[in-house]
Amino acid sequence: MTGRSGARALEQVRAIADFQFGRGAGEALFPEECRFVRSKTKRVRQVMLNKERLVTVRAQDGRFTLGIEGARRLRAGIPAPAYRVVVMEDAAEFVAQGKNAFAKHVLAADPGIRPGDEVLVVREGDDLLGTGEAALSGDEMMAFDYGVAVKVRKGGK
Repeated sequence: MTGRSGARALEQVRAIADFQFGRGAGEALFPEECRFVRSKTKRVRQVMLNKERLVTVRAQDGRFTLGIEGARRLRAGIPAPAYRVVVMEDAAEFVAQGKNAFAKHVLAADPGIRPGDEVLVVREGDDLLGTGEAALSGDEMMAFDYGVAVKVRKGGK
């Protein structure tokens, strides 16, 4: 990241992360040495660290989808149970391969999760398995024993 435009972009993505995931998430996700991939219109589309994608900015709403490295950084930076869905050990290997997490396999979920939120899928002990979009609220994940709970975008393997 270089120059004033890079510093401004860093401020912007940190503010979005704080809004989307809570105070402190921006600092946890985005170190000073981030690199920004921009669209033709000069908007930030992806944030990279070295060769790893941390996040992609969704064009329709300006919110983030997490890359696996971004999910690792977020898990380390925000305390459990925030934005976490804990799955049974039986389902852990499938989620780590990028398969969806089903409600019947959910052991715990942050009650603040809403459908459409970007979430971290973990096993007991807060070991990251993958990241994706919540299909149900945190309370629904706990109440239902059928259906997709998290549409996993990226597994941890």
